[in-house]
Amino acid sequence: MHVAIEIEVLTKTFGHGPDAITSVDGLSLHVDKGEIFGFLGPNGAGKTTTMKMLAGIIFPTSGTARLLGKPVGDVATRARIGFMPETVRLNTFMRADDFLAFNARLYGMDPGRSRQRAIEVLAQTGLAGRARSRVRDFSQGMMQRIVLAQAIINKPDLLFLDEPASALDPVGRRDLREIIMRLRNGGTTIFLNSHMLSEVELVCSRVGILNHGKLIRIDKLTSITRPVQVVDVRAEGLSEETAAAVRQLADKVEFGPDGRFTATLDSEEKIGRLAEIITLGGATLKEFSPRHLSLEAAFLKEIGEDKDG
Repeated sequence: MHVAIEIEVLTKTFGHGPDAITSVDGLSLHVDKGEIFGFLGPNGAGKTTTMKMLAGIIFPTSGTARLLGKPVGDVATRARIGFMPETVRLNTFMRADDFLAFNARLYGMDPGRSRQRAIEVLAQTGLAGRARSRVRDFSQGMMQRIVLAQAIINKPDLLFLDEPASALDPVGRRDLREIIMRLRNGGTTIFLNSHMLSEVELVCSRVGILNHGKLIRIDKLTSITRPVQVVDVRAEGLSEETAAAVRQLADKVEFGPDGRFTATLDSEEKIGRLAEIITLGGATLKEFSPRHLSLEAAFLKEIGEDKDG
């Protein structure tokens, strides 16, 4: 079994009759073991509802889901899963080490091991110096870190992260990326929901885009952010004949000084042809840069919010 998450036609409807709201509508996807999967969508798309169904917090209206080869809710499997919710209420009167040791005990660890594991995850999440501090004295960013520490206290095989970077500063986001990559390198599968698309772009191999409860695209990140047909070029020794050939190939060309120009092409295949025309024409390429869509631009395009069309 090489699949960590299997979802088949998962649906969640809240309410009944004409006032019913379908939050997740016939969702089907799979996530491979060891993968970091980004789950994207605008507010209200159904991302958190999906994650809560997978975590066993709420029940689907219809459809099925399997985690690590077992149906959602399987007791033994739940012990192998970590979940970091977007919002959580903590016992803020406890010390950080006591809070985490208590959570470790819930997974059946003995007192000595639970205390040791608490210290380990405090160090892993950048809170080693605050082990004896009460949670109530933590900043919002530190609170985010201890919730992450709680989610990984059991060394999960599958980890759900719902907006994990929302309260983190740039240093915290960098630390989070490093933690995610270490977990992945250790074999943990990560299902990540985040509005910070620049962070998703740095860690995820595949993403799914949800809109109005429906999965509108699932693909490798490299395919979603593939080169668009705009190329920035600087060519030394560009002749008039070669420039004319470039104009003939491209839909639009904007020439600048020092052999610089931008070409807009009507197909990705013409990118290679453009480079060929320049070099066969005797010019030397100093720069040849196809522009890549950012994940944010690709996301807005997929959900129909691309203002540039």
